[in-house]
Amino acid sequence: MNTKLHAITDQNGRPLSFFMTAGQISDYTGAAALLDSLPAAQWMLGDRGYDADWFRDALEEKGIKPCIPGRKSRGKPVKYNKRKYKRRNRIEIMFGRLKDWRRVATRYDRCPTVFFSAICLAATVIFWL
Repeated sequence: MNTKLHAITDQNGRPLSFFMTAGQISDYTGAAALLDSLPAAQWMLGDRGYDADWFRDALEEKGIKPCIPGRKSRGKPVKYNKRKYKRRNRIEIMFGRLKDWRRVATRYDRCPTVFFSAICLAATVIFWL
């Protein structure tokens, strides 16, 4: 059983919104699902998995500048702010804090609903610490 967790955080790395997909599903599915729940922001930092022209256009329609490096297979390289992209470590730190919870890190729960509930409980505590 494999799952992928897509998350939105604020500029301090506090979790705001989550979406869980099957492990073999593309990141574009998670991006499309979380697009409506994006808060007002100047920049959106994401990894290469979220590199799609439609996603960049949707972000720009919302007034958000995308800071997403292009995929290696992309024909024309995409420019992004490398200095801003270095701040993406805050998102990785948030995932590390989630994995401090043993139940989340080892995935004892077989049911995706129960597992997602454990993630939400951990995220609620992380948000306020």
